[in-house]
Amino acid sequence: MASPHPDFAGRVYESGPSVRVSETKIREFAAATGNTHAFTTSEEAAREAGYSAIVAPPTFLVTLAQAEEARYINDPEAGIDFSRVVHSEESFELERAIVAGDELIPTLTVEAVKQVGPHAMVTTRVDFTDRSKAHVASVRSSLVVRGEEG
Repeated sequence: MASPHPDFAGRVYESGPSVRVSETKIREFAAATGNTHAFTTSEEAAREAGYSAIVAPPTFLVTLAQAEEARYINDPEAGIDFSRVVHSEESFELERAIVAGDELIPTLTVEAVKQVGPHAMVTTRVDFTDRSKAHVASVRSSLVVRGEEG
């Protein structure tokens, strides 16, 4: 059974295609997660608060980050068997609110690949910039790739 290749630690993938944050996707995510905050559901409330459009919950970024992480997980040279991957932790760092209409450009970094017994701990970070290349947010994920015991 292959395990994640340790030489991938520090690898930065070429930026992915830009992603336009849509009002529909924000509303769908908010509904799926039970988020009823007025900024995520009412354009009027968001504008009254000074935003240009409805605001995505911070955790909305996981939907965009996982698409980028898939580039690493599906990279045949990485040595990851997706059927053995368990998500262990996620953290979000935002420079500003994400709003409908934002155009975000993701860049994936494999921060660490560490063997722990038969398992591997993998940490990835997806940084999001806007069209002006200003940093908007980062999503850090920790994954466990289960190895075979015994």
